[in-house]
Amino acid sequence: MADLKVRHGVPISLDWCRLEQSLPPWLWSALADCARRQGQAVYLTGGAVRDLLLGGRPVDIDITVPVAARWWAKELAASIGGTCIILGREEEAARVVRGEWIIDISSFRQGTRTIEEELTRRDLTVNALAVRIDPLLGSLAEQAGNKQAVPVLDPTGGLTDLADQRIRAVAADTFTVDPLRLLRVFRFAATLGFTIDDHTLTLVHRQRRLLRTVAPERVTHELHLLMVSPGSHSFWTGMASTGVLEEIFPELTAGTGMEQPKSHHLDVFAHSLEALRQVERILVDPVSFFPGCSPAIFAYLDIDRNRLRLKWAALLHDLGKPETRAVDTLRGSRITFHNHDRVGAQLFRSIAHRLRWSRDDTEHVASLISWHMRPFHLANVARTHPLTLRAAIRMIKKCGVELPGLFLLAMADALAGQGVERVKGMETELIELYRHLEQVRLTHVEPVRSNPPLLTGKDLINVLHLCPGPLFKKILIAVEEGRMEGTVRDYNDALRLAAKYAAGAGQPVGKGI
Repeated sequence: MADLKVRHGVPISLDWCRLEQSLPPWLWSALADCARRQGQAVYLTGGAVRDLLLGGRPVDIDITVPVAARWWAKELAASIGGTCIILGREEEAARVVRGEWIIDISSFRQGTRTIEEELTRRDLTVNALAVRIDPLLGSLAEQAGNKQAVPVLDPTGGLTDLADQRIRAVAADTFTVDPLRLLRVFRFAATLGFTIDDHTLTLVHRQRRLLRTVAPERVTHELHLLMVSPGSHSFWTGMASTGVLEEIFPELTAGTGMEQPKSHHLDVFAHSLEALRQVERILVDPVSFFPGCSPAIFAYLDIDRNRLRLKWAALLHDLGKPETRAVDTLRGSRITFHNHDRVGAQLFRSIAHRLRWSRDDTEHVASLISWHMRPFHLANVARTHPLTLRAAIRMIKKCGVELPGLFLLAMADALAGQGVERVKGMETELIELYRHLEQVRLTHVEPVRSNPPLLTGKDLINVLHLCPGPLFKKILIAVEEGRMEGTVRDYNDALRLAAKYAAGAGQPVGKGI
């Protein structure tokens, strides 16, 4: 972090040169034009100032003006060729979007009359910072050449908190003003790598039930931002200690204190958090966990949102355990969780519906949860018998594009279970199994998929004289799998296999087959 040189009574300032480089020239020009016509103070505020002080380059820009924010937004959007989006109902605010740039413009909120008073209505001290920029507009080059600086306005002690890397609520009523801030505390701590002030954590605990009043879409957006942060697992732990997590995911915290078989060293809930921690370790350097398998894994991780989905699957993969827990008295009172993968996927879909997740994200994560035991089942088989080509092909086909993610999740799950009765060498088994499946995919599955099918529904109708129905799909799948296994080599082999399936289903076939 940049040296902030915080001294009592001495204002921190930003030089104009740094400000000039932080925003594109077209934005400075448009702001200058609006300021000339409106004739009021203009402030760069919030996260943009924070990021500049930390040595970063902000992309999301917050502009605050005393009044008429929507006028500013409409004029600015027209000037730069951007899109204006009106925000909120109670406060005057709007957003201007141009390419990757997002400019939020707001008037002084909650009836405040000065920028210092307005900043005290914000969420966190590190976001309650501002610099006045209207004196600079229109003469930026000259001002920068004179190396003039502008003081950072800091009425809440945010500069000290930046220097101490601390997240602190601005006031005792911070969370009652907007309960979503209960989550923003953890999100900003995760994204900035800061610790959370003890008093702020106490406030969060006391007011956690306010989250029930927040629109689920807002909650989901905030949780996704938290989850994509590196090292987010520790902040999920913090959310659990304050009771916030139970407000959002009671199905997840239901595993707290729930004992597992001796292959595990943690209870169900702690294991889920540890699986998330292990996934985050793996994502830093996946090659070290799956040597020799990097092309497919990196291709998977490069797909938009797959890292986010994988982390969600790690945290939620054992949702079904509390509901399926049983004790097998015939096997020495062994604890079991039969079908917890399938039950967990169903529970997750209910949660995703409640939190208004997108359908795409829901199905990807649900698939990973539903299948997360498959690598272990297959490894158990391979430990005693050579894995058949058919079994490998069916695993590849079933999991499809999620196969790399499934094994990344399995590795995290294995690393998170370090009980005395765990299978020794399980991580090595997972590596070898995935490597074998990748080889089968490249040599048996992809060559078939990349070529036209040997048989189509038209062949089944015109040559075998079959009636269209559900049997068609089964036949075509069997032919494709036979081709992948090498038992079906050409068109005639495909017809013979199709005829055999049809006969087995009681359907007569054409002559000459």
